[in-house]
Amino acid sequence: MTTVDTDYWKDADKRKTWDDLVAGETRPSLPYELTLEAIQRYCRSVGDNNPLYFDEEYARKSRWGGLIAPPYIHTLLLLACTPMTDMMRTPGTINASQFWSYNLPARPGDIITLEARALDKFIKGDRLFAVHDNVFYNQKREVICAGRGWTVRPA
Repeated sequence: MTTVDTDYWKDADKRKTWDDLVAGETRPSLPYELTLEAIQRYCRSVGDNNPLYFDEEYARKSRWGGLIAPPYIHTLLLLACTPMTDMMRTPGTINASQFWSYNLPARPGDIITLEARALDKFIKGDRLFAVHDNVFYNQKREVICAGRGWTVRPA
């Protein structure tokens, strides 16, 4: 089973700075096996008790035909699929904006991969911005969700 490192500050000094980002460069990624336990722990932590995530019989009768993960599972997947050394340098990074589209739900047992890249970086006023593109796939190479985000980075 894949585990997620919970020490977010580990190796913080080794993370890329804004100067290290290269537009168009693919970022490193780790495959992650999405377990039912991870889905349910995540849902409990955000207070979402939808039976599609907990009740096998209910989920089997739904249009999905079985248990699924919520669309916003991408927040967990970003942490699980991104090596700690590629996380945004913090403190000081601000999530300025993000947009996500959802194609199909992730399911327990899916092996999730992330294709991520820095698309652009620019200076506006005295602020450093970075634009990132993220696409999550399951083991069948089907797109689960895709997103683009803008961050303000510390100098």
